[in-house]
Amino acid sequence: MASQTQGIQQLLVAEKRAAEKVSAARKRKLKRIKQAREEANYEINAYRQERERQFRLFETTHLGTKGDISQKIDNDTEELLKQMAVDVTNNRSKVVKELISLACDINPVIHRNFQLLNFYHKI
Repeated sequence: MASQTQGIQQLLVAEKRAAEKVSAARKRKLKRIKQAREEANYEINAYRQERERQFRLFETTHLGTKGDISQKIDNDTEELLKQMAVDVTNNRSKVVKELISLACDINPVIHRNFQLLNFYHKI
């Protein structure tokens, strides 16, 4: 009987040690997973920063900066306004003559509907 009690005690001690080892293994596993997750986040952030740097470099070489684009738009607008001023100066007399001609040279013409009305009254 004493040997049975001693055997049960040994089994309980062995079971307790096994449970402690399983618990320690789970803790190590969780620690490794957490460490791997942190390393992955670090690599992701490093990759993201590198791609953003490459994109900004590409953007400045191919598109220019916002200031460059704004300056180009301002220059194009100035050139367009200068060209319009030249066109106005060159064509002013032509336009004035045409407007005066349209206002002063009036050719009275009987409207088509009125002509048809007179035609039907004569019938």
